[in-house]
Amino acid sequence: MESYGGEDEESAAVLRTVGKVVKMCRERKALTQAELGTAIGYSEEQVSSVERGRRAPKAQFLEAADRVLDAGGMIAGLTKDVEEARYPKKVRDLAKLEGEAVEICAYDNSVVNGLLQTEEYLRAVFGSRRPAFSEEEVEQRVAARLARQTIVDAKRMIPAFSFVHDEAALRRRVGGRMVLRRQLERLLDIGQRRNVEIQVLPMDREDNAGLGGPFHLLRLREGTTVGHNEVQRTSRLISEPKEVQILELRYGVIRAQALPPRESLAFIEKVLGET
Repeated sequence: MESYGGEDEESAAVLRTVGKVVKMCRERKALTQAELGTAIGYSEEQVSSVERGRRAPKAQFLEAADRVLDAGGMIAGLTKDVEEARYPKKVRDLAKLEGEAVEICAYDNSVVNGLLQTEEYLRAVFGSRRPAFSEEEVEQRVAARLARQTIVDAKRMIPAFSFVHDEAALRRRVGGRMVLRRQLERLLDIGQRRNVEIQVLPMDREDNAGLGGPFHLLRLREGTTVGHNEVQRTSRLISEPKEVQILELRYGVIRAQALPPRESLAFIEKVLGET
């Protein structure tokens, strides 16, 4: 179980609700916190922390409590809510928008896009952050990013994906040579999917409309488009039509400047061979 740091009220409210449900079911069975803890393999202090909404219980805790307290799925059914409550609010908000998108476009010039990162690559990305994340913060962010990646599913054709990477992002040895090699192999694999286009903007191009930094565009089902960028600890959703229009124009130019998808995959194979 993880201590909850109170990053946002929405997560805190979820954990308080979970705690109340566990307490209600425990008291209905006339068990003390210590007795419940013994029955499910946790300490009295851990049970108390969950009931007070101070800890996010793992799935094993919820499943065991549900079974011992004869809750009929009431407690175990909260697992997904607890998992989402562990993620930072900005990640939950972005994941929700991605789930409503019919098309996701992204330009990245420093590292491989987060939706495409292997676990070892993304761990290296978070591990290089300064000041350093704590182990708990790293695990939280790793879990959140892996959860977001489920949207890139070969069995689904919606949303459509367009990724443009600056060549520098493909050559930076994040995590070391072998980590980068496996990351490039993943790009080649994902790039074969019919709803995914991956393009590369070579460094020898004289023009690069993406020098201002990475950004995303999410085209939503109802017809609107929002932008998103994350730079130096600032994560911002962009909904102002004039700002979104600028990003759309910029992304169109970046795609035109980049290699076509087929040539881009050949370029990634070349970089893989040189890595």
